Amino acid sequence: MREKAIERKLVMAVKAAGGIAPKFTSPGFDGMPDRIVLLPGGHIAFVEVKAPGEKPRPLQLARHKLLRVLGFKVYVLDDEQQIGGFLDEIRTT
Repeated sequence: MREKAIERKLVMAVKAAGGIAPKFTSPGFDGMPDRIVLLPGGHIAFVEVKAPGEKPRPLQLARHKLLRVLGFKVYVLDDEQQIGGFLDEIRTT
């Protein structure tokens, strides 16, 4: 499955959960995750979408670490089967 297909399924699942998952672009600050997931109740997380088996680049890992240090949840999604589990985790934090 291609990265775009996984990303599309993510957006649909977030919408079905009552939230939004806008594309995140940060000019001048490369390596940020692809999507911000915003769920009802003020729950937020960042999601990096990859094709199956692909890993984040070193700069992306550094950005993920920075976001986590700031207290945000960051997920790397490379399989559509992961979507439900991470949405449940976001809702409970």
